Amino acid sequence: MRRFWVVVLAVFTLDQGAKALVQRTIEPGQDVEVIGSWLRLTHVYNPGGAFGIFGGQPVLVLGFTLLAAVVVLAFLPRIIRAGYGLPVGLLFGGALGNLADRLRYGRVLDFIDFGFWPVFNLADVAITAGAVLLGAHVLWHERSHRGGQDGHA
Repeated sequence: MRRFWVVVLAVFTLDQGAKALVQRTIEPGQDVEVIGSWLRLTHVYNPGGAFGIFGGQPVLVLGFTLLAAVVVLAFLPRIIRAGYGLPVGLLFGGALGNLADRLRYGRVLDFIDFGFWPVFNLADVAITAGAVLLGAHVLWHERSHRGGQDGHA
């Protein structure tokens, strides 16, 4: 349980710290080249969910985030016992980082810009990494159980 909360706190702190740094050093709409035009820091706000989905529905995005947080907290002991603490900790920490922005500003600060992909932030990175790890864990767990029962590896 402690490891879960350390991951959540680390993700939240890094995300909020990076966003505060961007707010202090880059004007909204401005971009700063980090690695040529391949990687820029661009100060933009996203009123919607991931990649701008539900942009006109901020209450829906906020409600979904709060519901997901309540579900995670309700099932947290089971999540930890099942071995999903790290991926769910990444997801939860990222969700809290973006939730803090939504509650404070009504939108999320994004700043990582590869040019060919929608601008995103560290909370989005944690959410994506958590989802990938969770999916891999579930698939591996399912495959190992199925392999032991029906002979397929």
